[in-house]
Amino acid sequence: MAWDEWEQLKASAAQKQATGMQLNGLPPEDRPNAGGPQGDLRVDQQDLAAIGDKAFTLYNRLWKEARVVSTDTTASDLTSQGFELGGALAHVATRWDRQLASVMDACALISNHMDFTKNAHQGDEYFIQRHVSSIDTLDAGFDESYAPPGEKNPVYGEKEKDEKGKGGS
Repeated sequence: MAWDEWEQLKASAAQKQATGMQLNGLPPEDRPNAGGPQGDLRVDQQDLAAIGDKAFTLYNRLWKEARVVSTDTTASDLTSQGFELGGALAHVATRWDRQLASVMDACALISNHMDFTKNAHQGDEYFIQRHVSSIDTLDAGFDESYAPPGEKNPVYGEKEKDEKGKGGS
């Protein structure tokens, strides 16, 4: 093997290793919907509400339209008349009811979870807003440029004066 060939093989291997894996994220061309350089997932209250509403609507439609109450009666009538089809129909009806209940439970879970998530995040927003506003007030008290030297910082207000106009003791 010639020296030039060896150098080419080394360069080729180094290039393959350099582009083989990226642990810090996808290249920009592979993330068209990433939402910015960080690729943060964003969901607002309207999105959560829409998902919850659709799940609730599906649950109600399944309750009204997918349940087949007459199948049990038909299966028992066929069985009492000596038809083996009655047992098979009862088996199918039982399986259908189980599957329908599973789908309805999933819809209820999604709807309830979206409501819970919406309320939990709203509570987080209020909590963060309260703490950030109190930090701003505290920070203003330490800001040296907020009041000229020798004067009191107005952020803290003035001490109450007694009736004689003297400062309180």
